[in-house]
Amino acid sequence: MKFYSDLIDALLSSNVTPIVTLHHWDLPQLLQVKYGGWQNVSMANYFRDYANLCFEAFGDRVKHWITFSDPRAMAEKGYETGHHAPGLKLRGTGLYKTAHHIIKAHAQAWHSYNTTWRSKQQGLVGISLNCDWGEPLDISNPKDIEAAERYLQFCLGWFANPIYAGDYPQVMKDYIGRKSAEQGLEMSRLPVFSLQEKSYIKGTSDFLGLGHFTTRYITERNYPSRQGPSYQNDRDLIELVDPDWPNLGSTWLYAVPWGFRRLLNFAQTQYGNPPIYVMENGASQKFHCTQLCDEWRIQYLKGYINEMLKAIKDGANIKGYTSWSLLDKFEWEKGYSDRYGFYYVEFNDRNKPRYPKASVQYYKKIIIASGFPNPREVESWHQKALETCSINNQMLAAEPLLRHMQMVTEVVVPTVCSLCILIAAVLLMLLMRRQS
Repeated sequence: MKFYSDLIDALLSSNVTPIVTLHHWDLPQLLQVKYGGWQNVSMANYFRDYANLCFEAFGDRVKHWITFSDPRAMAEKGYETGHHAPGLKLRGTGLYKTAHHIIKAHAQAWHSYNTTWRSKQQGLVGISLNCDWGEPLDISNPKDIEAAERYLQFCLGWFANPIYAGDYPQVMKDYIGRKSAEQGLEMSRLPVFSLQEKSYIKGTSDFLGLGHFTTRYITERNYPSRQGPSYQNDRDLIELVDPDWPNLGSTWLYAVPWGFRRLLNFAQTQYGNPPIYVMENGASQKFHCTQLCDEWRIQYLKGYINEMLKAIKDGANIKGYTSWSLLDKFEWEKGYSDRYGFYYVEFNDRNKPRYPKASVQYYKKIIIASGFPNPREVESWHQKALETCSINNQMLAAEPLLRHMQMVTEVVVPTVCSLCILIAAVLLMLLMRRQS
C-alpha cells in the first residue's frame, strides 16, 4: 500500500496523471487454490472488496480506474488453452464461465464506486478490452461479412455488450447455444444472466478502454460440433494475414494501421459513442537484439496514431492514448524476449540500466505537437531520432566493458586488498617472531 501511495504521489508531482488498473491477470494464488479462481462466482465479491480498499486508499488522488485489463485473453489463455496462469484447459466451458464472473465483478466494483466514492472523489471507472480488427476476406461475400462481424462480437462484444446493452451479443448466444445442443447438452455452454443481473450490469462503465495491435482477414469456416467444444470452433471462422503486411517481431503482430481506425469507429457506433481511452497500442522488438534504432516502431507509431486522429475527425470520442510500453518488461509466457518498450532494459545487469530507443525522441515530438504538423517537420523528427539512437547504441555497446570494470572494482580490487592485508599480517608475525 505504501509503495503504490508513494508511486502515485511521485507521478502527480511530475505532472503525470495516474490511470490505475486493478487487475491485469494477477489473481492471488490463495484464491486460485482455495476457491478455483475465476471459475468461482465468489471472486466477484473478493474483487469488490479489493476495489473498495483501493478506492478508499488512493481515490483522493486517482481519478481514472480500470477494473480489468484485457479480460478476454485472461479467460481464453488461462482457462481454455492453458498458455497463461492458472493453465487450465477447460475447452469451450472454462473461458465462458470465467468471463461471466469477471463481468459480474466489474459491475460490482463500478456500483461500489458509484454509491460510495463518486460524490467524494469525482473519478471515473471503466474496463479495458483488447481486440484486433476483423476485415472480411471478400467484401462481396455476405458470409465473410457475417464472419467478420461475428469475430468482433466474440472478441469485443463478449465483454462490451453486457456492459453497454445488458447481455451477450445475440450471435454468441445463437452459435454457442446451437453447438451446445448438437453436442448433446441440455443447456448452452454460455452462461445466462438473470433479468436482475442484466439491469445491474448495463451501464457500468464511465469510459471504454481499448487495446489494439493488429488486424486479421476473416473468412467463414464451419467446424462440425462433433469436433468438441472450443472457443475457436464456436465462432465458425478462420483468421488470415496478408503476406505483404510488415511483420513486427512477435509472430502474431503485423502493422496494419487502417484497421485501428475501423475498430475505433466500430466501438463508437456499436456502444453509443462512449468516451474511449486507448490503453494499449505498440510494436515489439523486430529481432532478438539490442538495436536501439527501432525504425519499425517509429513507422508503427506514425501509422497507427495517424489513423486514430482520422477516427477522431470521423467522430469517435477519444479522450486519451497510451502506447505499450514505456519500458521493456515481463511479457507473460514470452518472458523478457519480446521487447515493447521505448526504453531498452539490460536485464542481465543487476542495476537494470535503461537506454532510450529512437522511438523515444519521435514519440516526444508527437506528444508535444499533439499529432503531425507537416510532412517535412515529421521527417526531421525521424532523422533526429535516428541520429540520437546511434549515440545511444555506442553507449550500449560499451556496457559489457563497463560491467567488467565494475566487477573488477567491486570484486577483484577488494579481494586483492584483502590478500595484501593478509600477507602483510603474516610477514609482520614472522618478523615479530624472529625479533623475539
